[in-house]
Amino acid sequence: MTTGTFWVISVLAVIAIALLLRPAVRGVRTYFKSRGKRLVTCPETQRPAAVELDAAKAGLGEAVGSRHLELSQCSRWPERAGCGQECLRQIEAAPADCLVRTIVTRWYADKNCGICGKPIHEVEWLGHKPALRNPEGKTIYWDAVSAETLPEVFVTHTPVCWDCHIAETLLREHPELVVVRSPKWYP
Repeated sequence: MTTGTFWVISVLAVIAIALLLRPAVRGVRTYFKSRGKRLVTCPETQRPAAVELDAAKAGLGEAVGSRHLELSQCSRWPERAGCGQECLRQIEAAPADCLVRTIVTRWYADKNCGICGKPIHEVEWLGHKPALRNPEGKTIYWDAVSAETLPEVFVTHTPVCWDCHIAETLLREHPELVVVRSPKWYP
C-alpha cells in the first residue's frame, strides 16, 4: 500500500465515521431528552395524566431519520391502554414544559417555606429536596404524591423547605427524642 492510498483510505474512514456519528449523537441526545415523567391533559377525560415516552424508540428513530414518539407508560393504563395517544401532540408542542421536574421547579420558584419562611431557592433533585405541607399540617416529599394529582396538591398544600420537613417528621415520628423550647429573644 502506498502512502497516497493510505491517506485516501484514512480520509474516507474519517468521513464515514463522521457521517455515522452525527445521527448517533442526535439519537443519544433525543433519548436523554425523551426521558422523564410528563404531565399532560388526557384528551379523553380532560384530566391530568402522568405519561412517559418510550425514550429508546425515540432515540433510535431520530438516529435512523424516522422521528416517532410513543408512550411507554400512562397513569390511565392498563384500563385505557388502547387509546390513540393523542396526548403526544402536547409533548411535541412543548416537550420541556410538560416534564414533571419542570412543573415542580416552576411551582417552588420564588416561594417561601410555609413553616420557617425562608426562601426555597432551587429544587434539588438528589439531595435536600423540598416538601409539601397538607392542610392538616403533615409534611411529605412532593415526589410521594402521584404526578397526575400534583396540580390539585399544589392548590391545597404549602411549600416546605427540607430542614423543616426533616424537623417536622422527626417530631411526628419520634416525639420522645425531641425537646421543644421557645426561642430566646435578645434585645
